Amino acid sequence: MFMVLPLVPLPVSVTEPTGMLSLTAATRIIVENDADAAASVLADVIAERTGLRPAVAGPGHDAIRPGDIVVRRTARQGEQYTLHVGDTARLEGADAGLFYAAQTLRQLLTDDREGWALPHVDIEDSPRFSYRGVMLDVARTFFDVDTVKAFIDRASSLKFNRLHLHLSDDQGWRLQIDSRPLLTERGSTAAVGDRPGGFYTKDDFREIVRYAASRHMVVVPEIDLPGHTHAIGLAYPELVEAPVMNDGLLAQAKELGEALPAAGEPYRGTGVGHSSVKIHGDATWDFLRDVLTELAELTPGPFLHVGGDECLGTAQADFDVFIERVTALTTELGKTPIAWHEAGSAQVAEGTIGQYWGSTTPAGEHADHARRFAERGGSVIMSPSNTAYLDMKYDAEFPLGLDWAALIDLQTAYEWEPTAIVDALPAQAILGVESPLWAETIETLDDIDQLIFPRVAAIAEVAWSPAATREWTSFRERVGGLGAVWDAAGWAGHRPSEIAWSTR
Repeated sequence: MFMVLPLVPLPVSVTEPTGMLSLTAATRIIVENDADAAASVLADVIAERTGLRPAVAGPGHDAIRPGDIVVRRTARQGEQYTLHVGDTARLEGADAGLFYAAQTLRQLLTDDREGWALPHVDIEDSPRFSYRGVMLDVARTFFDVDTVKAFIDRASSLKFNRLHLHLSDDQGWRLQIDSRPLLTERGSTAAVGDRPGGFYTKDDFREIVRYAASRHMVVVPEIDLPGHTHAIGLAYPELVEAPVMNDGLLAQAKELGEALPAAGEPYRGTGVGHSSVKIHGDATWDFLRDVLTELAELTPGPFLHVGGDECLGTAQADFDVFIERVTALTTELGKTPIAWHEAGSAQVAEGTIGQYWGSTTPAGEHADHARRFAERGGSVIMSPSNTAYLDMKYDAEFPLGLDWAALIDLQTAYEWEPTAIVDALPAQAILGVESPLWAETIETLDDIDQLIFPRVAAIAEVAWSPAATREWTSFRERVGGLGAVWDAAGWAGHRPSEIAWSTR
């Protein structure tokens, strides 16, 4: 009888011969074909999980012997990898594939009370979707560089490859822009409630990009436009319209005791839809060209996210003009624009990617908006708020999170299919999946862990594993085996009682 291997996301193919490979002080990591980076990652994850740090042997090593772990970089490109464990362990793939193979091996490490071991296994693996993202909102709450790196560690361990940073919102502007210094001098000082503000220097941002790349994640920076722009007005009031109240904002402010947004004053509430840049002003477009040019120069990845959501105080015709123009500007700067699905109302630039954040049962024109990105030669990232939003509460009593989209327990986060949401959207037009973490209710890394674990593992499997192999009962058992893996890494999180969590 085979053990249940705690593999999340589930690989494409797993075969389990009988037997175990013991890890001892004599275990070596053998490096072949310049796989040094992957070998270093593997040594770190083995040491973290077991306390053993295998010696790393490079060119000129002794003959491979039983118990060794061989890391071989292959010419085949992409994120696919193979992992074989028998008398030796062998990991093969290109750079990203080897990194993911190391994460899989981390999950396989087993404490059998006689020592650490790996079960014999043969794995062939590759991702379903090329875009597998998580988003961190650093605008409502500012998180420092070390916290962002910790978030990257958690996400990359589950084979996510995109980090979407929500860098601006009504509450704060979070990135140094040399041509517009008042954005950080005045626009970065606040956050939700009484939390401190903050911003990333350009060197900070470069370090985040570098660290993400070392974990095979591409940073997708977002400047939210034309709404969610109250903080811009603190720095450059001539560029923004006066706040426009809406019924939802007024009701929420009354219920939560939040102050309403006021021109020229930091906004520390959580209401939305009240702000807009001046869409037809020449000064606005000079500003946007300056900002997006610097952001493009800072960003080696192919994407710039330009927002486009919740512009409740903006006339539809004005919104459409703005989206058409800002996506064209982004394309001109050599980047692929991404925009929230509302932007599909406009003639977005050819190839613009939409990010769908509506329900798994689309309301109103949400599905139409999403389809239009594909019609314009683009694609769609699926982020349904009632299954993929990591900031929603697990249940009504959970102390962190919101509930406007849904209460999302682990099974709800797992049991949805990206291709089944928007009718008549071709499956090939779905670029991938992203799971956002908005920050209205969180302040610390521990808060982040409480909301993302274990649901981020469910989203990881939706994004990586073949649809035909996904099954809740299997996932429930496998994810429980990751309890000890996450504990060893120092990742706390929520542990739903319906899951049998491992402790060894």
